[in-house]
Amino acid sequence: MDKNEFLFRFHLKQHFDSCHTYQHQAPLKSAAVLIALFDGSNSNNNNTDDPFSPDGLQVLLTKRASHLKHHPSQISFPGGKVELTDTDLVHTALREAQEEVGLDPKAVSVIGQLSNYEIISGYQITPIVAMINSIQTYQKDENEVDEIFHVPLKYFLQDENHHIVESYRNGRHHNVHFYPYRHYNIWGATASMIKDLVTRIK
Repeated sequence: MDKNEFLFRFHLKQHFDSCHTYQHQAPLKSAAVLIALFDGSNSNNNNTDDPFSPDGLQVLLTKRASHLKHHPSQISFPGGKVELTDTDLVHTALREAQEEVGLDPKAVSVIGQLSNYEIISGYQITPIVAMINSIQTYQKDENEVDEIFHVPLKYFLQDENHHIVESYRNGRHHNVHFYPYRHYNIWGATASMIKDLVTRIK
């Protein structure tokens, strides 16, 4: 799937039921993450080890630092809590992405967002979906990020790569989603967001 097809499919389907059913007790703090994609097919670099290798659309992900209080060492999208200086949730997602991985907001085109997600650490997260328009040289914040990497979108589009485990918390049932990729275990809210994105464009 290339960039144009992705954009067409993303805007075609506006309403769908999220796979994420977990509900957290109020009050919730607001946060936003950036689901950023890059069209690797526009790259002239044939090095398959390069994060921008020509393999269609790529999804930007990070591995959180191991010392963090919330979700240490987990795979996530760049993002974080809303600050008083943020003008809106898009501002939050772009600011956090710049702080965590050095992604220039001017190189990003926001195309929309997904539904809000409540997570166990007490946040309501809004995923902002965007396209990276040019090759970026990432610079990670060592205090927050251990790794920056890409996963081909086509990997997430293959149903056999998606797994579900049933879970119960506070007497309520909800599904925990997983996408194992190489030595990474992409799960939880991040995997739910990916699943919802896939549902929207398939």
